[in-house]
Amino acid sequence: MTTRSDPGQPGRPAPPDGQQVQRGAARRPADGAAGGDGSPAPPRPPVPPPAALSRPTAVLDEAHLGDIEGALGRIRVGDEDRSGLKRRLVTFLAIVGPGLIVMVGDNDAGGVSTYAQAGQNYGYTLLWTLLLLIPVLIVNQEMVVRLGAVTGVGHARLINERFGRFWGWFSVGDLFVLNFLTIVTEFIGVSLALQYFGVSQYISVPITGLVLIAITASGSFRRWEQAMLGFIAVSLILVPLAFLSGPHWGSIFYHLVVPGVQGGVSSTAVLLIIAIVGTTVAPWQLFFQQSNVIDKRITPRFIPYERADTTLGAFVVVGGASAIMVVAVYAVRGTNLAGKFTDALGVANAVATHNHVLAGMFAIVLLDASIIGAAAVTLSTSYAFGDVFGIRHSLHRGFREAKPFYASYAGMIVLAAGIVLIPGAPLGLLTEAVQALAGILLPSASVFLLLLCNDREVLGPWMNPRWLNILSGFIIGVLLVLSGTLVLDTLFSGLNAAQTAIWLAAGLAGSALLLAGWLRLTRSRRPARQPHPRTTMTEAERQSWRMPPLALLKPVEWSTGTKMGVLILRGYLVVSVLLLIIKAVQLGSGGH
Repeated sequence: MTTRSDPGQPGRPAPPDGQQVQRGAARRPADGAAGGDGSPAPPRPPVPPPAALSRPTAVLDEAHLGDIEGALGRIRVGDEDRSGLKRRLVTFLAIVGPGLIVMVGDNDAGGVSTYAQAGQNYGYTLLWTLLLLIPVLIVNQEMVVRLGAVTGVGHARLINERFGRFWGWFSVGDLFVLNFLTIVTEFIGVSLALQYFGVSQYISVPITGLVLIAITASGSFRRWEQAMLGFIAVSLILVPLAFLSGPHWGSIFYHLVVPGVQGGVSSTAVLLIIAIVGTTVAPWQLFFQQSNVIDKRITPRFIPYERADTTLGAFVVVGGASAIMVVAVYAVRGTNLAGKFTDALGVANAVATHNHVLAGMFAIVLLDASIIGAAAVTLSTSYAFGDVFGIRHSLHRGFREAKPFYASYAGMIVLAAGIVLIPGAPLGLLTEAVQALAGILLPSASVFLLLLCNDREVLGPWMNPRWLNILSGFIIGVLLVLSGTLVLDTLFSGLNAAQTAIWLAAGLAGSALLLAGWLRLTRSRRPARQPHPRTTMTEAERQSWRMPPLALLKPVEWSTGTKMGVLILRGYLVVSVLLLIIKAVQLGSGGH
């Protein structure tokens, strides 16, 4: 169990959230900040009840307590008046960031490549897959928003504390490997994008790595977020790019709502659909947004604004993915390149046969996506590193205050960039391994996310309602089917992916029905269901509730069904990862 002290200040207890409110309540909002424009300070808000002032919280680093310093505004501690439309808009601008960055960051180099492949090989007919991913993205990321704002503890630390060291290290160890391979693919994207402009990878990759380190190690959360939103603004050139690519609007709207596959459902098409899901919904997103919400100092009262930020990001990422498909369709129109995808650079060259300016814009999109992806995925890993080893891990701290945190970030950037520059490195194999490993880990990450969001000790009145558990369970079932199909096809060539998916879905549905029936028969032996904690609290109490220190929480008590499910999941992960390693070694040595 953990001790309740600031990791950077041994023996010094983390100050209660209420004490931060008391100190900051008398501060005057800064000019240009949320609630401040140079006019006299507003009346001091009422002091919270004594219980709120004295209740300790689980926040591990005091740098995670204080004013919200966003790229587009600041909210002072104690400045809690959110009434009025203008006031709410200013608050939203100050909060916006974590949701938008995590979503757009997933439209990275691998995402651009996957969406472009879908457009080049299947036209507009796979657009419907993107529309279906919007609720998946929102549901998953909304849960980590609540976890971050309510607990003040990162995803990796919560898994380790609530489910034991085995699952903590298993989850984080796999995350480190997967994230590192993903960072390598981001630098592959950088090299491909700048190759279009004739820039050698031995120049483009090192310079990009230095830029990423400089932005992150600035010692200012606000400057880092401003840089990320700047890159996101650059990605908006996808809008004019798509409009100038001769889109067939009738066909686009039709295929957004009507599922279908050009040329019929084939094993190759099914695997591409799975790749679209895998590149759009990734495990690193869960770890990143929870830690970024904590680092931005977002508390429960601002959860509605962060939900809006996340929802906005989900629509932006799907809109960007759709635009990339539209551009890829334009690239091969009137040529014999349809169905012959190579890589994102090949798409840029194909666009150049129509219009060199549009081709340059597409290369810039690829470069920008690679930089955003590399920044977010690497920071996700460094946040998890800080969680696991109990070190300071906040962008509010300068390099001297958090050397191990920034050193882990810089080390991953340097190592990943170095691998891309190795002559003859199996970059194609690495890209394939990333997709397969993400397919294996995503259901596991989603299962633990769901368990945490139903942990009464962790979320209290912010626990999942029953309808959200049902929806999340269905999403996890779909992810398990897609994951199993991708893993089996990766490991055993020659399988029919469509039939494999159908059989896996049928088997999973049958198992779920049997488990539900068995649990129903044993219901009489279980204690009566307790009412949801939010039904016993006022809205003000709910907004001020935060998770107590981890050492004070009651141990997790798993039901028989949960234990069985986790054991099966553990076996699936271990066997799948081992088989994937064997397969990668065979491919790397020239075997089949």
